[in-house]
Amino acid sequence: TIRRDLVILDTQGLVRRSHGGASMHTAHSSERPVRYRDGHHRDAKQRIGAACAETIPLRVQAIAMSGGTTTREVARHLVDRSGLTVVTNSLTIAMELTMRPRLRVIVTGGQLRSESFEMVGAWTERFLDGLNFGMTIMGVDGISASGGLTTHDPVEARANQRMIERSQRTIVVADATKIGAVTMARIADVSRISLLITEADAPAREIVALRATGLEVMLL
Repeated sequence: TIRRDLVILDTQGLVRRSHGGASMHTAHSSERPVRYRDGHHRDAKQRIGAACAETIPLRVQAIAMSGGTTTREVARHLVDRSGLTVVTNSLTIAMELTMRPRLRVIVTGGQLRSESFEMVGAWTERFLDGLNFGMTIMGVDGISASGGLTTHDPVEARANQRMIERSQRTIVVADATKIGAVTMARIADVSRISLLITEADAPAREIVALRATGLEVMLL
């Protein structure tokens, strides 16, 4: 029974089998595949997604969206909007929006990360360099006043950096578990973003520190 379970976990990308046992994937041991993160803090992510969608002006514009389960909730609240061109490197967000005729959806090229279903790499970065966005909606694995915006993968971080650099305004959406967290790859300083939308029970000390940098924080 144990051997069968290890085979299943290995095929799902959660462990790596070895003779006599199994081990965590060392490269991304702290990052669970996106399909296993979707149900965590679902209610909070839905509230954050709805609030973020309300901040997007009702006008014709292009917006960028990074991958992540919280940004996916934002996408779900945009399905009845019109006049938006959504550029994303996330296959899950693209699939969420692609059947909506009022929206124009553009997917970047690049190498697909199985952990996040996001396109990354030099082709992705080159594609984003040629575009301009009125707004970027960014998901992160951590945000803190001292550590800035961070994620688990350095190559993914570079794609996110490009979105921020090409955008007039950036909104970060993150549940309370991401506030104060610092992961390996730095995306940007807090000064590069305009608004953070998170939960009211996020660590109070970190919220104070983030606001002290001049960042606007919306608590739900």
